[in-house]
Amino acid sequence: MKTVMSRRRFAAAGLAFGAVVAVAGCSSSPSSGSASSAPSGTYTVWDPYPQFDNSSAWVQLLDKCGTAAGVSVKRTGFDTTDLTSKVLLAAQQGAAPDVLIVDNPVVSTLAQGGVLTDTSVTKVDTSGVEANLLAAGQLGGKTYGVPIGANTLALYYNKSILGAAGVDPGSVKDWASLSAALAQVKSKTGKKGITFSAIGTEEGSFQFLPWFWGAGAKLADLSSPQATDALTLWSTWLKDGYAPNSVLQDTQTTSWQEFAAGGTAFSENGTWQLANAKKTGFPVGIIPIPGKDGGTAPAPTGGEFVTVPVQSDTARYATSEKLVSCLTNADNAYTTDNTLSYVAATDAVQQKQVAANPDLATWVTAVHAAKGRTSDDLGTKYPKISQPLWTAVQAALSGSASVQSALSTAQNAAKSAAN
Repeated sequence: MKTVMSRRRFAAAGLAFGAVVAVAGCSSSPSSGSASSAPSGTYTVWDPYPQFDNSSAWVQLLDKCGTAAGVSVKRTGFDTTDLTSKVLLAAQQGAAPDVLIVDNPVVSTLAQGGVLTDTSVTKVDTSGVEANLLAAGQLGGKTYGVPIGANTLALYYNKSILGAAGVDPGSVKDWASLSAALAQVKSKTGKKGITFSAIGTEEGSFQFLPWFWGAGAKLADLSSPQATDALTLWSTWLKDGYAPNSVLQDTQTTSWQEFAAGGTAFSENGTWQLANAKKTGFPVGIIPIPGKDGGTAPAPTGGEFVTVPVQSDTARYATSEKLVSCLTNADNAYTTDNTLSYVAATDAVQQKQVAANPDLATWVTAVHAAKGRTSDDLGTKYPKISQPLWTAVQAALSGSASVQSALSTAQNAAKSAAN
């Protein structure tokens, strides 16, 4: 996920879509409406990477893929928060780009709005993509793009604090052993046990989901016993002093800053902090987020999909497919995913990444267990569920409502909003 943004961007790869809206109507290219001949000339690509200029490896890759396809590429980079509204408007005006790279939670919104072409039409090959990652771009049995890579969440830990507390990070296998480790950190060192982001935005939901899903809860039922277990866990950590009250206001960035200050044993955060972990001044390790009863908890995926918007000139799809395939093939995906601090979407490229950087092994494990927020065919229902969920987390952690009351209110709100 992108951490919400100033490019905190690669963290939340789907955080800033909050107020997504679907449009009726579809897009078309400003080129002729004839599908009788394969077009050539210029193809437009829109992406959420405005920080990359024409000298960057990313833009050079786009140019290379265009040359290989026999066309020129005109690329425009938008801030993530602007890209969705821009493409919705462009689709209504018949001016959608040929290729669109967009945050994974937005794919279902654009698909439902008739903006995107599914892969059965474009002939984009998705056979090598990890099924759990591809699911974020699926709706109604159709697939609307290819993930360019993924990021997700795990637990960073301060080796010095755990050593002083006598905690073996390898012993953390489930919630009970994690809570025991946090208690030991507090009693032996006086340090905080864990920091995370419980802010009242999509970032808060994003960070809560591994515990929610790790308890076996489902987004269709926010007030289930499993959901209650997850929110009780977080609430108990605050009451027992294992986590700071600042989590209520912390973004993923400010939460990381607290961990980097050296006074906290664990930090829930993402792949995008790997480089920063080497700058903390203390040794840092990483473990997957444990499920309630063991195993790796499903964490939500961030990352973008490469998609093909609907065009009136359907002959353009053949070249668009060449561009998508070039951008996502193994060699190019390896370079791009390393640039974006993503784990690749295919097993072959993941293995290559780990061979080059063993620190990524934990992240590959986390990505294998991860799932998209709009998976389970939730699609555009997700933001209507997420807002009541983060509101419940805020209410329970602040003490303004009990865990059960907060979740019951959330379920009623989500059910009402989805109907």
